[in-house]
Parts: sequence; structure tokens; C-alpha cells
Amino acid sequence: MSKLFKSLFGQVVLALIGGIVIGLFWPEFGQSLKPLGDGFIKLIKMIIPVIVFCVVVQGICGARDLKKVGSVGVKAIIYFEVVTTIALLLGLVLAVVFQPGAGMNIDPHNLDASSLGTYVESASKVKGTGFTEFIMKLIPATAVSAFTSGDVLQVLLISVTFGCALLLIGEKGTPVVALVSSLSDAFFKCMSFFIRLAPLGVLGAVAFTVGKYGIGSLKQLGFLVLLFYGAVIFFVLVVLGGILRLSGLSIFKLIRYLREELVVVLATASSDSVLPQIMKKLEHMGIKKSTVGLVIPTGYSFNLDAFSIYLTMAALFIAQATNTPLATGDLLAILAIALVTSKGAHGVPGSAIVILAATLTTIPAIPVVGLVLVLSIDWFIGIARALGNLLGNCVATVVIACWEKDIDKARARAVLGGQQLAPLHSAPMGNEQVNG
Repeated sequence: MSKLFKSLFGQVVLALIGGIVIGLFWPEFGQSLKPLGDGFIKLIKMIIPVIVFCVVVQGICGARDLKKVGSVGVKAIIYFEVVTTIALLLGLVLAVVFQPGAGMNIDPHNLDASSLGTYVESASKVKGTGFTEFIMKLIPATAVSAFTSGDVLQVLLISVTFGCALLLIGEKGTPVVALVSSLSDAFFKCMSFFIRLAPLGVLGAVAFTVGKYGIGSLKQLGFLVLLFYGAVIFFVLVVLGGILRLSGLSIFKLIRYLREELVVVLATASSDSVLPQIMKKLEHMGIKKSTVGLVIPTGYSFNLDAFSIYLTMAALFIAQATNTPLATGDLLAILAIALVTSKGAHGVPGSAIVILAATLTTIPAIPVVGLVLVLSIDWFIGIARALGNLLGNCVATVVIACWEKDIDKARARAVLGGQQLAPLHSAPMGNEQVNG
């Protein structure tokens, strides 16, 4: 038992329980602990751009072949589109079958839209973003501004460009590659400092939530929340589990392997807080750094599986709650529009509400003011969204690594089976063992 409490997982679980107790019996004090959770996430986000840059550059230089980089990128995009479409369809079908909003009989004219001002304003910008505007948004104003804005896609653009340039200049770039490698080690060490603060972050986040909404809120969120949680569980265990099984690995063992990170995400409702640790763990499984470095950062913006489920489900929920009839054409329009608006949602403040608003404004039949109905439960929905998105990206990395024969499956099975193996730091960059 003492060994469990000494582990990060045990400490995070204790913090989770402590946060519930504090929020339940001392709600005002619990709400005052919110800065602990916010501060922890800010510490992690502070160094994510630099870590993504270092990992991607190292990965490209380690691949030693631009064709290899292009192959991974193309396969990742294809995989993202296919799996995201499945997620969107799942949300749509479940909402049609179970009708979570039916019977609410909400009159849109009686809803107070004052709390939606910022979201709708942001949504209008998202809706008006065509392909050209989307591409232009990927390009940062300066090389430095990409890091200060924290936009992962902009950092990824610079990282890929810089990594390819280093690869092409050959020996002249060797000192720079060595410097990037040292910077990566240093920032991951910083991350190890910050991650020890996870129990405090979890304590603050949970105490605030329970203190503000009450412990009863966890069971009174309504049918929509229950249906969404069930959908995410089904998607992870059946869809992602089936995909992973085709690669010869188990989704249950992967979840157990990532349990510490998943508990942190559960408490903070943010997958950003564990991104660097997830990348390290996937590398430790035997996946090449080049594949991890390209797939994970890209997936954080393009492979939002649980977010996609929620997008179509919430849109239909609002239509049902406001007694808005939808034809088959409207359902297909929601699916098509959501497939576009869901991309790049990561990093947008209040992204779920903003992107949902952008989706609804393109479907005239559905009243945008209906967003008020889901605004109050968005934080709770966000927990499952973050967990589902994170697991979706981890599975994507494993699958693409298998396609590219960039994974040592024997090592992966051993690590997922609980064996304690030595880190791969000593392996020469780009020469990791491959076992297709």
C-alpha cells in the first residue's frame, strides 16, 4: 500500500479523493483552490511548444529520409479522416436513436443568450474560415510568434520545415541537431519537475468543480452527458480497441499503461497537461521518435475523436430540445460541416462551444441560442472529450507506426504487459529496432 501512495498514480488518486472531500464539505474553500489546477496546466502549456519543436526536429533528422516523413504524414491524415468520420457518424446515430433532447419542449425565445456573446463572436470567425483562410492561419506572423501563441499547428509547420532543412544540409546541421537533442533532454527534465505537481493540480481542479457544482452534479447532468460518456466508452473499447487489436495489441493494456496520465486528464479535463509524458511513454513502448513526433502533435488538432462524437450529438440534442424538425439533408449537412469545423479546434478558447456554434450557424433550422442548454455542462462533457481524444491519438500513433514498421512489437507487448524495461535513450537516433 505504501508503494502505491509513493507512486505518482497513487498520489493523484489521493488528490482526486481529497478534492471531492474538500469541495463537498468546504465548497467555498474548494472553489478558492482553482488556481492550483489552472497553474498546473499553465506550467505544462508553457513548455509544450518547445518540446513539440524538439521532438519533431529530432524525429525528422532521425528518419534520415524525407520520403519516410512524407509517408508518415500522408498515412496519418488518411487515418485521421477515416476515424473522425466514424466518430461523427456515431454521435449522429446515437442522437437519432436515443433522442436525448426529446420532450424538453424548449422555446428558443425564452433562452437567455447573454452568456453566449463571446462564443458566437468567435464562432462567426470560425464559420467564415475557408480553406485559404485555414492555410493562412497555419502560417505564424514570425517564427517566434508560433511559440508565444502556443498554436501547435504553427509550431508543427516550423518544426517540419526546420527539420527538413537540417536533413538536407547534411553534416553542417549536425551541431544543431545535437543542440536540439540537448534542449529536448533539458525540457523533458523540466517536465519531470512539473509533473510531480500533478497531485496539487488535480486537488485544485476537483475541489473547485465539486465546490461549485456540488457532488450531486456528477449524477444530475442529464441524459445527454450519460449518452456521451457511453458513446466515448464504446468508441474507445470497440472502435479503437478493434483497430488496435488488428495491430496485435490490447486497448485495455494501453489504458493501464497510461493510467497516470489519464487520471490527470480526468481531473483537469485537459489533454495538454500530459502531452509530453504521453510522447515519452509511446517512445518507451518502442515506437520511433520520428513517428511519435509527427503523429501526436498533428493528431492534437486533426484527430479529435471524442470531440467529433460530441459535435454531432450536441447539435441534434439542441434540435430535439427545441422541437426543430430535421430532414435527412439537414443531417447530412451537419455531418459534412462538422467534418470541416472539427479540424483545428484544439487551442481555441472554449473550443467545444465555439466550434459547435460555428456548426449550428450554418444550419439555419437549428437555433444557435440553444447552446445555452449545453453551456453549463460543458466542463463535465470536457472530461470525456479530453480522455477520448488522448486515447484516440495514442492508438493512431501505434497503428501508423505498425503500418510504417516503426515499432518494436516485442518491446511494446512487454511494456504493455507490465515489464520494466530500460529506456531507449541510448539507442542511436533513427536506428531503433523494428519488428513489423
